[in-house]
Amino acid sequence: MKDSLAVGISNEVTVTTTPEMGVAHLGEGPGVFSTPSMIGLMEKTALESLLPHLDDNEQSVGTMVHIWHRAAVNIGEEVQCRTKLIEQDRRRLLFEVEVTSGDLKVGDGTHERFVIDLNKFKKD
Repeated sequence: MKDSLAVGISNEVTVTTTPEMGVAHLGEGPGVFSTPSMIGLMEKTALESLLPHLDDNEQSVGTMVHIWHRAAVNIGEEVQCRTKLIEQDRRRLLFEVEVTSGDLKVGDGTHERFVIDLNKFKKD
């Protein structure tokens, strides 16, 4: 890890929700943004904030999500995801995460990631 990896790094991403991000298992009707898609967006946004701070042999994996899905968003609407690193203990990283749509808080919580050494996973 580079010295630049420190509490306070953040990222923000805005996406337009698509049918693939919906709750297709509910059948026909108005599609809404699914919880798994929201969590995936939170993880991706946190990971993107880390990439400039990792060495070439490193990557980050998600290990915990503690998330509330607070409001529905119709497919086709924009959502904004914000992440901020709030705690670092060696390779363990804890992010504050939030998804909004305009003034509406869609979801929030925390997300933990670990920095791993890819060399340990190489097969000889």
